Amino acid sequence: MLAGPILRRLEPGRLVLWLVGSAPLALTLLLAPHGGPVRRIALDGGSCRSVRFGRHAYVHLIDVALDTPLPQETLVEYDIVLDDGAGIAHWAPHLLHAGQTRPSFVLRSRMDNILYGSCRKPHHRSRDGLACADALLAGQIENIEARPAMLMLCGDQVYVDDVAGPMLAAIHALIERLGLYGECLEGAVVEDSEALYAHPAGYYRREDLLPAFKSNDDLRDRFFGGSEKPIFTTANAHNHLVTLAEVMAMYLLAWSPAPWRIVGEPAMPPLKPKHVERWQRENAALQGFRDELPQAARLLAHVQTLMIFDDHDITDDWNLSAKWETTAYEHPFSRRIIGNALVAYLLCQGWGNRPDVFGEALDAVAHLGATPDARQRLDPAAQDALIQRLLAFRQWDYVLRTQPAIIVLDTRTRRWRNRRTPGHPSGLMDWESLTELQHELLDEKAAVIVSPAPMFGVKLIEVVQRIATFAGQALTVDAENWMAHRGAASSMLNIFRHSRTPGNYVVLSGDVHYSFVYDVEVRESDRPQHVWQITSSGIKNEFPRRLLDWLDRLNRWLYSPRSPLNWFTKRRDLALSPRLPDQRTSGERLWNGAGIGQVWLDAQGRPSRIVQHNADGRPSTAFLLPDDAASTTTAVEEPRRAA
Repeated sequence: MLAGPILRRLEPGRLVLWLVGSAPLALTLLLAPHGGPVRRIALDGGSCRSVRFGRHAYVHLIDVALDTPLPQETLVEYDIVLDDGAGIAHWAPHLLHAGQTRPSFVLRSRMDNILYGSCRKPHHRSRDGLACADALLAGQIENIEARPAMLMLCGDQVYVDDVAGPMLAAIHALIERLGLYGECLEGAVVEDSEALYAHPAGYYRREDLLPAFKSNDDLRDRFFGGSEKPIFTTANAHNHLVTLAEVMAMYLLAWSPAPWRIVGEPAMPPLKPKHVERWQRENAALQGFRDELPQAARLLAHVQTLMIFDDHDITDDWNLSAKWETTAYEHPFSRRIIGNALVAYLLCQGWGNRPDVFGEALDAVAHLGATPDARQRLDPAAQDALIQRLLAFRQWDYVLRTQPAIIVLDTRTRRWRNRRTPGHPSGLMDWESLTELQHELLDEKAAVIVSPAPMFGVKLIEVVQRIATFAGQALTVDAENWMAHRGAASSMLNIFRHSRTPGNYVVLSGDVHYSFVYDVEVRESDRPQHVWQITSSGIKNEFPRRLLDWLDRLNRWLYSPRSPLNWFTKRRDLALSPRLPDQRTSGERLWNGAGIGQVWLDAQGRPSRIVQHNADGRPSTAFLLPDDAASTTTAVEEPRRAA
């Protein structure tokens, strides 16, 4: 068993789980609800589908329909038993809490206790927020009421475009050990994956492997350039993953300690002196990640976990603008890079969110993995056809009809493109997808909306992004936010105002590598409508501390309620006020620290408590209501009122 089980979409009458084995496995699912009989369910071809992606690598997609629904608000122990009788306690003892003989889950009748976060980069120096959440769960393992209803991962679960050298070495060792399939690489300097892995530029210099003629300058800069971003972040894409085997190996190494035991300590390849120091620094950070990985895997085996992509799951600034899309998709090599990451996302993340819509796509993936050639390489024509299918796919978003309803947005593949100025950022959702969102919200009393990017951000940062966009540098500062496109922002505001959409919204988001909370009151509406935007980022990533302190301070100075700059930026559609972190000093509104967010909702779907659990051992940070109306800020960007 290489990875998992990970609990995905769980309902009283249906259980969806994910795991990876080195062979197609004959499995039995054991369910033992407290106070009820033990059930044994043989997982046949109708309830467990295995998809091969290497000689010794099979994803198992478990989807069990239960004749008798499981009870809610009850501890349910479970086990996955192999045909030799070995259960999880034997083949994955790290998944068990102290004193427990099996992992367990609780089906909650209300989604009123949610863990959430985004941005988990293995080689960041911070500790892992998933391990922090596991420590919280360990203290509540028998307390049904205290256990979270779900874990929502809001984006950047893996960093396909920002990979440490030692991680890349471990990926290549795992590819060899498991016999993950190779592939041909049309449009690249190297002919195939074997040549890529062996090339001297394969570590820290993958930009050299792109075609070297002038017309590909944009392609080079976008995928491997690592363009400096001194205001917000630095992209380090010189180890960008390319092949499907590389991305699948990354998922295994990011979610399970078992592959690390297989490959051991990654051996350093021949490197230039300037890269040796970087390798050593990254390896030290990865060691901390590996040490906490059993705890992170244990969390995923105990709490139903839902996911949605953001850019780093595929590549940095994915579909940021119409110009970016034209550059990326018209070249076969860049299209293959993006497509391989999307295939891996389907297998490792997307399927578990919405299993019913991926039947045809899974058939194509299964056919691809079942028919390698004599050199164990994938059929390039079938691979390209699969990628084209996924690039046109329009059902990555999903809805949970729970109380409150949970609506997870796809803000990456259905964008509102700017046709007049294709270099400017696209709207995060197009008109059609926004119309579908409104339809999903009709007649709901409350809703949790998951948007990978915050809907309402820090005004100073968004103003800088807007200036950079007009200067033709949208990619340099990651100028993608809801307010960057007037049409998308206005449409979202109109959805909030609609007389049949909910009165209370909670928006969960990530992406920005800091955490903050806004109370947003929708004005000029027929009835009171309230939005709470809650951002937690990152799980294992942080914003540069000194830079964020200055941005936070300047934002408060420049856009205070009495600032004349508000005459140019203030909108009268929304009244916004921050919830301030209780551990703040000097009035900070932005909290910088890796960890995991948690929100508790009352019966009306309103937040009753909002906490950021800090992975570094500091006490949890609670976000408080402002002390008085004087603390209300206009330092966020609101959408213009629709005409």
